[in-house]
Amino acid sequence: MARQDAFAPTPADKFTFGLWTVGNPGRDPFGEPTRVKLDPVKIVDLLGEVGGVHGVNFHDNDLIPIDATPAEADTIKRDFRKALRRHGLKVPMATTNLFSDPVFKDGAFTSNDRHVRAYAIQKTMRAMALGAEFGAKIYVFWGGREGTDTNVAKDPVQAGAWFREAINFLCAHSKDMKYGYKFALEAKPNEPRGHIFLPVTGSMLGFIAGLDHSEMVGVNPEFAHEQMAGLNFVQVVGEALDAKKLFHIDLNDQEVGRFDQDLRFGSQSYKHAFALVKLLIDHGYNGPKHFDSHAYRTSDYADVKAFAAGSMRTYKILESKVHRFNSDRGIQALVGKIVREDRKLAGLTAKYSSKSAKALLAIDFDRKALASRSLPYEQLDQLTFDLLQGAR
Repeated sequence: MARQDAFAPTPADKFTFGLWTVGNPGRDPFGEPTRVKLDPVKIVDLLGEVGGVHGVNFHDNDLIPIDATPAEADTIKRDFRKALRRHGLKVPMATTNLFSDPVFKDGAFTSNDRHVRAYAIQKTMRAMALGAEFGAKIYVFWGGREGTDTNVAKDPVQAGAWFREAINFLCAHSKDMKYGYKFALEAKPNEPRGHIFLPVTGSMLGFIAGLDHSEMVGVNPEFAHEQMAGLNFVQVVGEALDAKKLFHIDLNDQEVGRFDQDLRFGSQSYKHAFALVKLLIDHGYNGPKHFDSHAYRTSDYADVKAFAAGSMRTYKILESKVHRFNSDRGIQALVGKIVREDRKLAGLTAKYSSKSAKALLAIDFDRKALASRSLPYEQLDQLTFDLLQGAR
């Protein structure tokens, strides 16, 4: 009997890919496509052949071309639905392309033109209906053109008000139509505008607090987007988890300071990828894990399948490493030395009262003794390296 692969993915892992990811034809800003363009059905077939995939996500125009007739759209949807059934795939998330068409050259929800802003809201409503038709319950917003190339071109306060107006309108529309959507806002500090509004996940979290229906709006942080600007993605996701706003997550990889590479998850930043998987496991994240990445431009479609399989396999391997880390006696002994608790002090500071404030002020802390306590972070980091490299 053949030995079962411990790292083989299953639909229960909730791994997803976008039509635009495995279907990317190998185009980049400096070169034409190196692979033939696949239609949505062939992309679903490709993922079905890879195996273990939970679902496939789409922008509206990934599935239906922007100028398709109603009859053409019906045919595309029928064939796509058949392909999903054939491979047992779901559509957990949908989104709108508000960045490719020239009409959005100055933004969508933050365009200086009221007509463009209204069209962007209309296009999103239609795309929300399309996503709901295929069962999507998460709706992502990436404002790729929401920004400016020169500060004198747009008032950022006014632009923020326009963005808020659009999201408020669409939240109300989703509730009115009973779609049951959770909205997830996706930040990106670099590209394609010179200066992007709400550039990082922290900006999005602040923006969400001022929305009419903030309870239904969270974030969709992407590894590469924050990494490319030199930010710590693990901390970014931690902020989202702490705010209970991690509705969706985009997994890929990125070298700091480069253009948006959308590399295979874990292909560069091994330790960061491990720490991210650990964070998601330790805090019980159970949502979709979407690989928003592309195979190398040098790949053919056989290699694209290897890319998709490798993305999931990497996550599963890191998942197993997390469980070993959490059960390793030596590592946990160090963690026990590092993380110190005191129930009495915790009771004093957990919630303010005048009594606890007086009690805290009365304590004579020995700051020199506190400063002398050992924090063996070097040892912990080395043991983590040993574990990841198979030496432990």
